[in-house]
Amino acid sequence: MSLPPRLKQISDYLSRWLREHSLKLLAIRDTPNAIAGGVAIGIFLGFTPLFGFKTALAIFFAWVTRTNIIAAILATTLHDLLLPLMPVIFLWEYKIGFMLLNGKWPERLRDSRIHLHWSEWRNWRIFLKVFVPTLMGSVFCCVPAAMVSFFATRGIVVRHRRKKSSVPSDVEGLAKD
Repeated sequence: MSLPPRLKQISDYLSRWLREHSLKLLAIRDTPNAIAGGVAIGIFLGFTPLFGFKTALAIFFAWVTRTNIIAAILATTLHDLLLPLMPVIFLWEYKIGFMLLNGKWPERLRDSRIHLHWSEWRNWRIFLKVFVPTLMGSVFCCVPAAMVSFFATRGIVVRHRRKKSSVPSDVEGLAKD
C-alpha cells in the first residue's frame, strides 16, 4: 500500500532532513555526554511555550552547563518538526498545569477560560492565566522527553564512534567517556 503523492513528498522531506541533521550531530567533535546534554536541553526547551526564546535559551543553558551548543540548537530545530502537533501538545500541557495549580482537571475548555477574543490576549492577567498553567504542564512533559533523548543520544553517539573504523586517535578517547 503506497502513500498518496503529497504524503510521500512530506515523508521523503522529513526523512532526508532527519538523516542530514543526525549526521551533523554525529560529526560533532565533543564528548558523548556533552552532545547528549545539548540534545536534552534542546528537546526540553522545544516543548515549552516560550515562543521566540527557545533557541536563545538553548544556547544560554548549553553554555552554562558546558554541553554542546550546536547539539542544543539542532535539537531545538528538530523539535520544530512537531509544529503541526503543537496545538494538541500545548492543550495537553495546559490541562496538566491547570490540574497541578488548581487540584482538578478542567471539565471543559470553556471552564478553563482558554477561549478568548484576540484583543483579550493583550491583558497580562488573562495572558498569564493561560501561560502559567501551560508552562507548568510543559515542565512535567519536558523532563521525561529530555531524559529519554539524553540517554538515547549518548548511546547512539558512543555506538557510532565505536563502529567507525577510521577514527582519529584524539576522538577515540572521547568515545570512552
